[in-house]
Amino acid sequence: MNLAGGSWTLSVLIPVFNEKKTIREILRRVCCVDLRKQIVIVDDCSTDGTREFLVKLSSDEELRRQFTSLSAHNLIDVVFQEKNQGKGAALRRAIERASGDIVIFQDADLEYDPRDYLKLVEPILDGRADVVYGSRFAGFPRRALLFWHSVGNRFLTMLSNAFTNLNLTDMETCYKVFRADILRTIRIESNRFNIEPEITAKVAKLQCRVYEVPVSYSGRDYQEGKKIGWKDGVSAIWTVLRFSIKDPLGEGDDQYLTLKRLRKASRYNNWVYSRIAPYIGNRVMEVGAGTGNFSRYFLNADDVYLIETDPTYTRLLRNAFAKYGHVRIFKHDLENGLPEEVKPGSVDTIICLNVLEHIEKDREMLGHFLSCLMDGGSLILLVPAGQRLFGSLDSSFKHFRRYERAGLAEKLEQAGFCLTQLFYFNVLGWVGWYVNSKILRRTSLPGLQLRLFDWLVPLLKLEQRFHLPFGVSLIAVARKQGSVAATPPAPGSGLLL
Repeated sequence: MNLAGGSWTLSVLIPVFNEKKTIREILRRVCCVDLRKQIVIVDDCSTDGTREFLVKLSSDEELRRQFTSLSAHNLIDVVFQEKNQGKGAALRRAIERASGDIVIFQDADLEYDPRDYLKLVEPILDGRADVVYGSRFAGFPRRALLFWHSVGNRFLTMLSNAFTNLNLTDMETCYKVFRADILRTIRIESNRFNIEPEITAKVAKLQCRVYEVPVSYSGRDYQEGKKIGWKDGVSAIWTVLRFSIKDPLGEGDDQYLTLKRLRKASRYNNWVYSRIAPYIGNRVMEVGAGTGNFSRYFLNADDVYLIETDPTYTRLLRNAFAKYGHVRIFKHDLENGLPEEVKPGSVDTIICLNVLEHIEKDREMLGHFLSCLMDGGSLILLVPAGQRLFGSLDSSFKHFRRYERAGLAEKLEQAGFCLTQLFYFNVLGWVGWYVNSKILRRTSLPGLQLRLFDWLVPLLKLEQRFHLPFGVSLIAVARKQGSVAATPPAPGSGLLL
């Protein structure tokens, strides 16, 4: 998302409840900011006259013009809740109406200064950030007020940081700024003030690049209309704990849950990489990059292409790797071949780990791989082995098949590849897959078993000394014949046919 050109719009989302004393002034201040803006105001069933003012604002063109004329390109959209539900519910409704490229939350009181918008959006505009928090505790001027309230804020921020592994100074701040495409992926469940820890937990799980910017703050006391209280603090604590366990990306997605667990299996991932590393060149394409569990290993290459079909996984890849200038990320349906941007003969290595089994027309895909490779380039495949192992896990992961050794060799040779390496991998995993998939009929790999398996990897490496005729996976290395030959693996690498 490139916003550097200047033709972008800021959506300002303002939840309102009983703010008759301040609504006119905050709206004036927001409209005065010299940015192209869409202002979405959601009235949460106010009873103090705020609603009546907003009804008039939505219908009286002259009144609306008093605000929209304060700077160029102000568009005001007013929404009315049918019943009082809370700040989170109002923001959820506002997000549905937001049409801008960047979105900011704005309270309807006068505690926060809209003149801070320009510095809040800067880290997003220059490509450093996906989300920006405006910190009240890192900036000046700020009003000295409500010591115990600030203590509570700092405690909740520390608790949230402990579970999200962020180092924010102000999690409870109103000023949260988002790339719009990021915010639309976050399903807000909280109705009240506990939206703050919820959205922070979800931003962390999305692996967003989060920045903090100091903002000025003029806090209110309770006599002046402050609404948040100790009950909201207790609710916030519960929300932090709840969303530290619950992962919104994994709801109903057994494959994502397994990928998430495998991400923590560093010994296993290192082991897999060690078996394919001797064949990796300098122009690398990873097909089916998933959530990036292995993509990080390829960053030393001169050029890296990451291709993924799932939009959620693609966003995770962009959050993690878009900052690297030599990495290009594509969302593409592999049933339609490879992206047009990947030209024939443009890469020297294609890495396809646990992906080919997801593609119905795998023979055609092998042909696309051959076309994209340079002469002498390598295709590295890791596929599930043994059709007799096909069970509930394969169905859950949407596998079309598992591969037999002879059948995989035949498909590669028919596609025009010269097969150089083909061997079974992960003998112990064969047992675990059989028990989980054929006997227990699970739909995801248990986290405890994966952690245990990860700890056993130093022992599992002994299989490299033996060449057993079975394993949970097959690893194949095949080359496109040509004048350029890739460097063979060093003696003792264990990659034997």
